[in-house]
Amino acid sequence: MGGAVSQVTLRDIASETGLSIGTVSRALKNQGGMTEATRGVVREAAIRLGYDFSLLKKGRIRRIAFLLHSQHNTLTSSPFFTPVLHGAEEACRREGIALSLIVVGPAEPVLEQIRLHQPDAILCAGFFEPEVLSALQQTGRPMVLVDMHRRGFTSINPDNMCGGYLATQHLLRCGKKRIAMLSGSLAHYSIQQRNRGFRQALFDARVHADPSLEVIVPTMGEGEEGVIEAVRSLLALPKRPDALFCYNDSTALVAMKTCLAEGLKIPYDLAIVGFDDIAASAAAIPPLSTVHVDKEALGRAGVDSLLHKTDDNPSQITLPVEMIVRESSYDD
Repeated sequence: MGGAVSQVTLRDIASETGLSIGTVSRALKNQGGMTEATRGVVREAAIRLGYDFSLLKKGRIRRIAFLLHSQHNTLTSSPFFTPVLHGAEEACRREGIALSLIVVGPAEPVLEQIRLHQPDAILCAGFFEPEVLSALQQTGRPMVLVDMHRRGFTSINPDNMCGGYLATQHLLRCGKKRIAMLSGSLAHYSIQQRNRGFRQALFDARVHADPSLEVIVPTMGEGEEGVIEAVRSLLALPKRPDALFCYNDSTALVAMKTCLAEGLKIPYDLAIVGFDDIAASAAAIPPLSTVHVDKEALGRAGVDSLLHKTDDNPSQITLPVEMIVRESSYDD
């Protein structure tokens, strides 16, 4: 045969072993999700058929799927995730990669969508149920999480804990004594970390954390009712808060509107700080103090780490955040 190159494909090995092409690919790349016995069967068949193992070097990524949970595809979340998507698009355009957006509902078979779009790699933005992530991991495609953290995955996040700390520290420095926090579900890594930063800043300043000042906004149903209810419950406390840190800007803007409607003066009666620095924050009346997250950079970093993922060692990348002081918390 001389120097003829082996033409054996993954499909040949799959039909030889009766396994799926995905399983064959994962076995040869030593990825998880199968028994050692299965892996052995695949390798043995590959050697027997004369498969060229140098073909395993990851093919060039030509298509990336940007996955967004339907719970983020809403009026309140899109001001955050749209710029993240734009950042990813910009990085893809630079590299000549096609990007498709897939919005995943909780009951939808996500793997059907993946089959339809046939991406070479997957970028998950925001929260996803663990079972969805496991199903995606089973496809053997390179995968990166943005604004989400889970053991065993490469992820890119803003420094949420530091941001929560900076926001709370700023309110303490403004002389506020009873700082409340409005959180979303602590199942979300980013919210949990922002809450940790809030508590740490109070602890470091030796301020007693009053559990009645920490309220989780019910997320059932889209809309503002949950936030309005949470704010009213705080204002009804015998000793009401003099400052409010909200886990994101959308929540902070609704909270501010509610307080103004109740006749409070901001920031004198109540100082308010948000998180994310969405476009609407600077335009609010009064302008909203917030923690700036470079959302486009998150998207770009997501694409870059997919392109430069050399091994299966998950890495955690944290992007810096910055405290932006505006009139909602400090009006000199």
